[in-house]
Amino acid sequence: MDKLIITGGVSLKGDVQISGAKNAALPALAASLLAPGKSRLRHVPDLMDIKTMGRLLESLGAVYRYDKSLSEAEIDTSGINNFEAAYELVKTMRASVMVLGPLLARFGTARVSLPGGCAIGARPVNLHISALRKMGAEIALEDGYIIAKAERLRGASIYFDMATVTGTENLMMAASLAKGTTVMENAAREPEVVDLADMLTSMGAKVYGAGEGTIEIEGVDELKPFDHRVIPDRIEAGTFMAAAAITGGDIVLRGCETGHLEAVITKIKEIGVSFEKLPQGLRVKGSGRPVAEDVRTLPYPGFPTDMQAQFMALMSVADGTSIITETIFENRFMHAAELRRMGADISVQSGSATVKGVAGLKGADVMATDLRASASLVVAALAAEGQTTIHRLYHLDRGYEAMEEKLKGVGALLERVK
Repeated sequence: MDKLIITGGVSLKGDVQISGAKNAALPALAASLLAPGKSRLRHVPDLMDIKTMGRLLESLGAVYRYDKSLSEAEIDTSGINNFEAAYELVKTMRASVMVLGPLLARFGTARVSLPGGCAIGARPVNLHISALRKMGAEIALEDGYIIAKAERLRGASIYFDMATVTGTENLMMAASLAKGTTVMENAAREPEVVDLADMLTSMGAKVYGAGEGTIEIEGVDELKPFDHRVIPDRIEAGTFMAAAAITGGDIVLRGCETGHLEAVITKIKEIGVSFEKLPQGLRVKGSGRPVAEDVRTLPYPGFPTDMQAQFMALMSVADGTSIITETIFENRFMHAAELRRMGADISVQSGSATVKGVAGLKGADVMATDLRASASLVVAALAAEGQTTIHRLYHLDRGYEAMEEKLKGVGALLERVK
């Protein structure tokens, strides 16, 4: 397995180009199944999860091509002849479950393995299943697979007990080809949901209210292929904001959509970081030791759970004590133990962590436990004294495109070792 060796203490300076959002590209790729023919997706990051989704689409009979130089994917779904998403592909990536809705809506049948992905607590698909049942699907769970059938899905009124991004996206895709109108209450409001709704609309779907708590979809008989550009990755942008803040750096984020990051920008401003909008992007400038601030993760537009680990790394060297409360996933503090190996003073109790800022961190051998945990260790290592070696780097590769090259471009001292 690869590992990343980072020598800390360098103030980062320069420009960083923000890639397309993984969490917007994945549902868009799944949505290609809704229409026969060639779809084109632009601004697609070169990531392991994207490659896995490409292999999954190929296993279903699609022709999938990815051009790294253009960051573009082309998907031809004319020849879909298999309706099973096998365990071997689904086990590493939870987003694979999003082929369930499109397969069921277009072909009336699907056999999808229960998903895997990061070990950050239970993220059940029961909300997807119960909603599809309300739309007329017959669903059974057998040998670790979701087996679903429906002659044609029909519109229904759906209330999510908790806001679910993948559930909202899966049902939005399924409802686009259902007979009648589907109304989803307590729907997820994330920018990635809005991006998918915009793309579905370009395919001929009738989607109203995306980005609000209630989404209404009028089903149509057929959809056409898409040509769509993915939104920028707000979590990648937020991670580089944290890197600039912890190193007292001065970074310009190119292609960053500030409207998607209001909660993160507000919180990072409070710890003493300045922001400036420039024609070429957003300038992020750290200044000295950050000030301790509490944070509570919430569904969008609140502070994102995917930035909690990076913010904890920041708070580990802050002046004062902060309380970080995680309300989305119950097992998302595994990075705290690794930060402690670097000298952080963090205690975890139930759904919150108390972080007493220390004057500085020290390099150590640490292990990534999930995607965002790996990012938090990179952020911490950039400010730590000496060398930090981050093991299990495949987590980072799942969600950050060319992170080493981007960090080197702003002055970071690091190398990947096979």
